[in-house]
Amino acid sequence: MKLYDTLMAPNPRRVRWIMAEKGIDDIEIVPVNLLAGEHRTPEYRGRAGLAHLPALELDDGTTITESLAIGRYLESRYPEPNLFGRDAEEAAIIEMWTRRMELYLANPMMMHTRFSHPALSALEPPEPSVGAYNLRTAEKMMKALDRHLAGREFIAADRITAADIVAYVGLDFGRLVKYRPDAGLENLARWRGAMKARPAAEAGLRA
Repeated sequence: MKLYDTLMAPNPRRVRWIMAEKGIDDIEIVPVNLLAGEHRTPEYRGRAGLAHLPALELDDGTTITESLAIGRYLESRYPEPNLFGRDAEEAAIIEMWTRRMELYLANPMMMHTRFSHPALSALEPPEPSVGAYNLRTAEKMMKALDRHLAGREFIAADRITAADIVAYVGLDFGRLVKYRPDAGLENLARWRGAMKARPAAEAGLRA
């Protein structure tokens, strides 16, 4: 298998984090230069269907895009440690929180960063008002997540799951515009510190 990947970008980092948690080291990593537009070439689009990263190419040539779809496939191939749910109830709860984290926290933080950082203008023209709107959405969820994390180590289960990975990677992308969550959100800060301390937190940030 081959993973078409780019360092620093949040969605590929999710997959690299999942791979690191599971100790997956038998997938070839193929770097793609996002700022140079390599994901927009006819060759890449022909493989992935869309100019999206990451993309996982299976041995038979089938290509899977979308980070969580890739994560679920990897979980089926490398089931431990479990990140998506051990039974129907747990899987539903993890899915619920993963969706919440993606829709209301990670995606808005990514949009805030992409529309605010001058160096990312090759991907999106700067639009400060769009960035500010998305930041307000993300900060509303940060407050809700801070309340949810009271007395909890992780977001959706008694261990790290896809929900934690999606939330942390999305939040951490804000470092590119020097964003830091409100220090008064103590539960969120505790959780962020624990996530940052995991060895897998470096996945996707360096080769």
